[in-house]
Amino acid sequence: MPLPEIMLVVLWAGLTAYVLFGGADFGGGIWDLLAGGATSGWRQRELVEHSIGPVWEANHVWLIFVIVVTWTGVPSVFAAIASTLYIPLTLAALGIIGRGAAFAFRKVSGKLWQRRLFGGTFAFSSVVTPFFLGTVAGALASGRVPPGIATGDLVRSWVNPTSVTAGVLAVGVAAYLAAVYLTRDAERTGKPDLAEAFRRRALWCGAVVGVLSAAGLLVLRADAPGLFAELTSGRALPLLALSIVAGLASLVLLWRRAYLAVRLTAALAVTGLLWGWGVGQYPSLLPGVPLADAAATDTVLAATLGSLAVGAVLLLPSLWWLYATFQRERPGGTAS
Repeated sequence: MPLPEIMLVVLWAGLTAYVLFGGADFGGGIWDLLAGGATSGWRQRELVEHSIGPVWEANHVWLIFVIVVTWTGVPSVFAAIASTLYIPLTLAALGIIGRGAAFAFRKVSGKLWQRRLFGGTFAFSSVVTPFFLGTVAGALASGRVPPGIATGDLVRSWVNPTSVTAGVLAVGVAAYLAAVYLTRDAERTGKPDLAEAFRRRALWCGAVVGVLSAAGLLVLRADAPGLFAELTSGRALPLLALSIVAGLASLVLLWRRAYLAVRLTAALAVTGLLWGWGVGQYPSLLPGVPLADAAATDTVLAATLGSLAVGAVLLLPSLWWLYATFQRERPGGTAS
């Protein structure tokens, strides 16, 4: 496989990891927002904090990874995206910063008004950040980011039917993943009532995401017919079919309360949708710009991929150990 294609696969793998892990973190903030009052919702918020507290900072490593690989591997594409879409990217960055700060400050705040202030900031940022990131994906999927520095429309590039649909879908996917993951966390920590509550939320949220995905295809048919054709009758069709089958299987597993297995099928459903988009758009990264023309030189790509391979030897086992440590059950049915 040529180096540009290897780089693109590595980049998309990092993006997938960010969607599955970082997206679930954002979803936890969404359920924090919908948990209820300060008294009635404290157990749900406590579960969210327990689930994402040890790993939320580590999950954003994947976003940094995606940014660095894009900047190094396809610098002209990075420049076009960063300059044309700087408004939603800036808003997403502010959301990530505000969300992280509010999450940390809420944990150490002793007064109710402070906890409400920081909790509201955390929850609000958890909704708007995936939305703006989704609008960026929609802008790329609909071909509204032309090559060059700030050559695209600074507003209409991300305020359009595909971008808005992608933004809403991103929020829905984040909420769905979080609800699925929280069912198992609640069960493992001995809170069957919370597991049941998040099971119900995951069921209806999964159904909503399915409807949004179908609506997204209709929007693509009118707004991005080339990508629509690839998804429905081209090489990306098997991945779209995989996403649909895995999504339906997830609903069945949720109905049967198979909370561990549904984590895998839910992640597979989201992964199939994400990779279907990537395969459908390949080899064009921007309109009229194929990967072969946008990629850096083979020398740069080889050095980058080599460095990533060395770093992965250190990073991936560390991340695995982090996740495994806080998912491990202790005697008595409690978790770390």
